[in-house]
Amino acid sequence: MVARSMGICGIGVVSAYGWNRRSLWEGLMSGKPAASIVPELNRFPGDTVWAAYVAQGGDPVDGPSRFARAMRAAAREAIEDAGARGWRPGRRVGLLHAVVLGEVDLWRDFYVTRGGELPVHDYLALMPSTPMSTFMQEYGFHGPAMNVSAMCASGNAGLITAKAWLDAGIVDDVVFVATDLSLTPENVSHFVRLGVAIVDAEPLDACRPFQEGSRGFVMGEASVAFVLSRNSVNPYALTLGGAMSHDAYHVTSIDPRLDQVTACFTDALDNAGVSAADVRYLNAHGPGTAQCDTAEAAVLDQLFGPDTGIYSVKPLTGHCQGAASAIEVAVTAMAYDTGTIPASPVVAPAHPRLLDGPTPLRGGLTIKSSLGMGGHNSVVVLAPPA
Repeated sequence: MVARSMGICGIGVVSAYGWNRRSLWEGLMSGKPAASIVPELNRFPGDTVWAAYVAQGGDPVDGPSRFARAMRAAAREAIEDAGARGWRPGRRVGLLHAVVLGEVDLWRDFYVTRGGELPVHDYLALMPSTPMSTFMQEYGFHGPAMNVSAMCASGNAGLITAKAWLDAGIVDDVVFVATDLSLTPENVSHFVRLGVAIVDAEPLDACRPFQEGSRGFVMGEASVAFVLSRNSVNPYALTLGGAMSHDAYHVTSIDPRLDQVTACFTDALDNAGVSAADVRYLNAHGPGTAQCDTAEAAVLDQLFGPDTGIYSVKPLTGHCQGAASAIEVAVTAMAYDTGTIPASPVVAPAHPRLLDGPTPLRGGLTIKSSLGMGGHNSVVVLAPPA
């Protein structure tokens, strides 16, 4: 098991709590949601939009947009963190970037404000290859570099892809970043129209995963980075394995039979070489929507014993879309490092195994699920360092 595992050796985070991982942790431990009323996201006068929106920040040298600056800031923090914990890069360091909607602010400005006219240099900033290229140049990394996209499951997909690269001997180390800073008035309003996002209520009134009265999720943003390697003496956590599948059922809805979702869990356990009895926590996708919460609760009750607890941090971080599962993996990794799970507070009658607020970690494995729009299922198995 240890020989096949991949260490999470460094973590970097930009979130609505702030531009570093410490602000994320302190925010989660406070139990106060990161979301606030964001006037910039109003589409019509008088709108009230609650969202976990990443404020302006970062280094202007890293690019003209919040997206580029957040991606570089998170990756830089992860590399510095990994180095402080004993990691030294190998000859072939690869880069994976999970992106669903990239550079939304710049593309919106390009079409809406500038009428499709930009200097060539500014146009290149819109390309998904540009932040990756400048990052690889900064560190002199020469391994493979590519984007991955699996909707809300992109973070898990990136971890599984990174492990596949390591298992195949393609790389010595991987820097994996998941970035989603895609909140605009238009994007927010369409998620509301889809019936899944709630913007007119405080987060804990709207988003209550596995609790009565939940109406959906509060939208969020984040960029989260990991250094992934087998060459670290002090990793936060180990990735033992994982699995991905697709429902092939509907563009938004989960197949109510749950065959593919359940199989993804069992395939992940098989890939990691562990049993359901070893799992102590389900770090759920948990967006607070009826179909997702019902699906994950059913899998919990079917596959895992009574000692397996469940939690979701989306009421606190918001639903960070393409970066959602990455920020949630970071939470588990930091929980192993600190001994505390910063679960969201329970505010209504709930599933009996739902964790309520900061909870002492009992050890054991964590299984992290993420169910992306369109049928993307993904599950990874995480363990404390050996």
